[in-house]
Amino acid sequence: MKKIIFAFSLLALISCGKKDKEYRSIANPNEPKSVIIEDAENAGGYSYLLVKEDDESYWIAVASDEFEKGETLYFSSFIEMKDFKSKELEKTFESILFVDQVSRDPGDLNPASQSSEQASPPRKNRMDVLIDSIKIAPAKGGISIAELYGNAEKYKDKQVVLRGQIVKINRDIMDRNWVHIMDGTRADRSDLTFTTTEDFQLGDTITIRGKVALDKDFGAGYVYPLIVEEAEQLD
Repeated sequence: MKKIIFAFSLLALISCGKKDKEYRSIANPNEPKSVIIEDAENAGGYSYLLVKEDDESYWIAVASDEFEKGETLYFSSFIEMKDFKSKELEKTFESILFVDQVSRDPGDLNPASQSSEQASPPRKNRMDVLIDSIKIAPAKGGISIAELYGNAEKYKDKQVVLRGQIVKINRDIMDRNWVHIMDGTRADRSDLTFTTTEDFQLGDTITIRGKVALDKDFGAGYVYPLIVEEAEQLD
């Protein structure tokens, strides 16, 4: 019996402004999914697996390991990401599930199969762990996201320098990209959105400079109490 544990390195979605469903976190330990591997590619510390569940085929990603076509795997907890680009594979997945734990034995995923003495203690929600792991100091000459939100009127219509980790990207909407970053300084753990014509990748830590706008209504449902516009990367 072999069990593979995958610790997430990707970031959870925390969005503001217009809502969408690019990401979703799902955990159902009592009903593990059963899939059959149709194809496998290893790159950048991950195994990207094309799997089939009943009559549906889709991609999942797990910690890099040796997998064979035709193998049956089981999993119950994952994060779905859409339009995810793998730099190593030079491939964009329309949808891919980043799986928390995958096993070749469904019993390994079912806590009901453990006795009370064997059962693991409750763990902190993985989404919270991911968000809590983001702790980024402001760039030289810059400010934190918490400082910007806490003194929004002070920075209105001014250029600011910010540093953070990218947690979401909406590309090519109204001729610009909409990028969400976090630095871990906001108590409610929400992010900041900036617009740009430059291209960025999920998970990158970047420093940007842009102009602060308040109560910005772009129409079509895009309303932001605070947003940084026309941002450019500094590093």
